[in-house]
Amino acid sequence: MELVTPGIGLIIWQTIVFLAVFGILAAFVWRPITDALRTRESFIQDSLDAAENAKKKIEELKQDNEYLLEEARLERDKMIKDATEIANKIKEDAKDETSKITAKMIEDAKSVINTEKNAALADVKNLVAELSLDIAEKLLKGSLADKKAQETLVKDLVKDIKVN
Repeated sequence: MELVTPGIGLIIWQTIVFLAVFGILAAFVWRPITDALRTRESFIQDSLDAAENAKKKIEELKQDNEYLLEEARLERDKMIKDATEIANKIKEDAKDETSKITAKMIEDAKSVINTEKNAALADVKNLVAELSLDIAEKLLKGSLADKKAQETLVKDLVKDIKVN
């Protein structure tokens, strides 16, 4: 039965050896292991904190980028709107200027046409007057060919003249 139950001496020696090994481990091994574990734990915690900070910074940068993109879109839309307004204004100004130039050209053309018309009418009047004089001269020459007819005409004309 001694094999199943150990003796007191064996238990004492095992306890002394256990305490000696425990003391040596506590003095030389336990502290470096716990220090290494604490260092590793703090390194892991620092890494987690750094990752969390990096995540926050990335989120902030993402928000800043979205804000900048929105501002850029608004600025682009404003520039397009302004450019469209300027283009429309230029078109309207060009139409107005063209209308003014066209009206002036029409006015000038009317003026030239009236001047030419008046000149043509004056030429026609002069031509009619010359033709009338030529015809009257020929008629008078023909009807007043003899001296008696001339004297009769002069007497009739003098009778028609009223003297006041």
